[in-house]
Amino acid sequence: MRRYTPEDDLAAVHNLLTRAFAYMEGRIDPASSLSRLDTEGMKALAAHREVWVMEEGNGPVGCMVLTPKDDTLYLGKLAVDYAQRGKGLARILVDQALRRAGDLGLDSVTLETRIELTENHAAFTALGFHKADETAHPGYDRPTSITMVRPLGTAGRAGGRRAKRAARNREI
Repeated sequence: MRRYTPEDDLAAVHNLLTRAFAYMEGRIDPASSLSRLDTEGMKALAAHREVWVMEEGNGPVGCMVLTPKDDTLYLGKLAVDYAQRGKGLARILVDQALRRAGDLGLDSVTLETRIELTENHAAFTALGFHKADETAHPGYDRPTSITMVRPLGTAGRAGGRRAKRAARNREI
């Protein structure tokens, strides 16, 4: 797994995302933001956020986009190639997100999944996430997304910004 830059083959990553998210078409409302993302948009993500990609053979088999926000690391666009599912690649990607959150001094990893995708709720729960909130996209009067959070454990982690602030306050 490695972090992609704008110079890498982000068209292949976009193709992976498009294939992996295809099952959502007609199931979620509103449509995925992926429908508004092209290769140039992927290059912008790689320039300003962290695009992590797992490769095998000639191309990507898994990916995610990480964005630091306040005390959490937002995990978006998590995808695993259909032919590679069931091999633990999503867990490896989530573990990498947890490592990055710890490296950045953040307290947790946060993601959003659509209300309609109950199989994703179960998968993320199995990966240690818990439901934290329900939100609605602009213009909707009903929840359209579930926010899920996985706090970092204290063992082997930096402890996040809150823990570091508390430690500094104890030293004073």
